[in-house]
Amino acid sequence: MVLTEFRTIKGFVLDVDGVLTDGTVQVNEAGEQLRTFNIKDGYAMQLAIKKGYPIFVITGGASRGVERRLQGLGLKEIHSGVVDKLSKLKQVAENYSLMLSELMYIGDDIPDFSCMRSVGLAVSPADATEEIKKISHYVSGVKGGKGVVRELIEKVLKVQGNWYEDETIKSI
Repeated sequence: MVLTEFRTIKGFVLDVDGVLTDGTVQVNEAGEQLRTFNIKDGYAMQLAIKKGYPIFVITGGASRGVERRLQGLGLKEIHSGVVDKLSKLKQVAENYSLMLSELMYIGDDIPDFSCMRSVGLAVSPADATEEIKKISHYVSGVKGGKGVVRELIEKVLKVQGNWYEDETIKSI
């Protein structure tokens, strides 16, 4: 895929389980559900926010720990326990005066389907369901929770000339 479509992206929409995590949920003795996040995804998200790109999380799951992790990275729009993801997507896009065509949605499973069909660039991790891969404009070679968000944010920011924080790194 030529990265032309990456030039028009102004914001990112992410699912959590299977995208920011590998989809594994650990349950401790107290019944708390634990997830593992990739630190490189976190770096890319905070850099994108610093560069002015909004990042929206829309997830069907609800976890205070997940919300705290994402808030710590600077995310302001974390929508948990969402049943109708498409309605929420349209609402947040409107609140930010963004067209759906200006958004990249990273999803991995059936609940993401309608949103992915509605945005400008639908992408999925390597281990997404077949239905989601079929409608994706781009399928990453990276699995969910293993840096797929970093890969995709980095591609967008690099194509748009916004990746590097330190000018000396540009020469490498």
